[in-house]
Amino acid sequence: MTTSDFDPRIRFDDARQTMEVDLSGLNFTDSAMVNRFYDRIEARIAQSGEDLWFFLINLHGLRVDSSAWIDYARRGRSLNMAHSMGTVRFDASPETARQIERDARTERFDPNLFTNRADALVRLDALPSRRRSGGVLHDPNYTLGDFVRRVHFDPEAGIMEIDFSHFTFFHSRDVGDFYDHIEERIADTGADKWFFLINYDGCRIEPAAWVQHAFRGKKLNLAHSLGTVRYAPGSETAEEIRRRATSQDFRPNIRNTRDEALARIDEMRSTAAA
Repeated sequence: MTTSDFDPRIRFDDARQTMEVDLSGLNFTDSAMVNRFYDRIEARIAQSGEDLWFFLINLHGLRVDSSAWIDYARRGRSLNMAHSMGTVRFDASPETARQIERDARTERFDPNLFTNRADALVRLDALPSRRRSGGVLHDPNYTLGDFVRRVHFDPEAGIMEIDFSHFTFFHSRDVGDFYDHIEERIADTGADKWFFLINYDGCRIEPAAWVQHAFRGKKLNLAHSLGTVRYAPGSETAEEIRRRATSQDFRPNIRNTRDEALARIDEMRSTAAA
């Protein structure tokens, strides 16, 4: 499935502050499809200009293969943590009706799962909005000094080294501030293209920052990278990068150590010169 297939399934209602996602009849056969779909949801949220929405999810006839389930659960959880003011699901299947009936009898009734869209909307309309007047506004967590020491250039080797180690991107403002600084530093060098060597050891990218991090990283690579290699031993962020690489058609180029990453850059340089 392509972006044109996904977009009709993602709809925004500004008056209700609702994003409706139609998963009905979908069969997520592998992790790549899951990640492509969630990438598109994140991109549409970014385009909306609002960070927070009520989520209305149509689950009718959805199938998720076992090989895709971990990514489906992980991406869904991250999306909710970052952008949901409340999530309500509906499924018209008889199985859902029986489940709701059983839960109601045992007083475990989940008010966020319904058998029809109308009841789900009633529930959403009763939830309080957490949006700020005036739109998205994040306070900065870092100063210029926090960024300066993390960006280094080796003109002889043609390498720009970015140190994200033990750094946390809490939200989109952190991402924007850091990447703005990187772009300014590149402009100051007078050289437009560099090999990128990025240390992700211990880096944390919170769900509220992932959309902007992916967008700014891709933009920076397209504009200024001769090749990008990352290193991060045992990093959760590295695993997330690998996961997203399956849907965004890029090589993650992640190595365990800096020396291994430098060796990979040497390989890339040799290939480019051949």
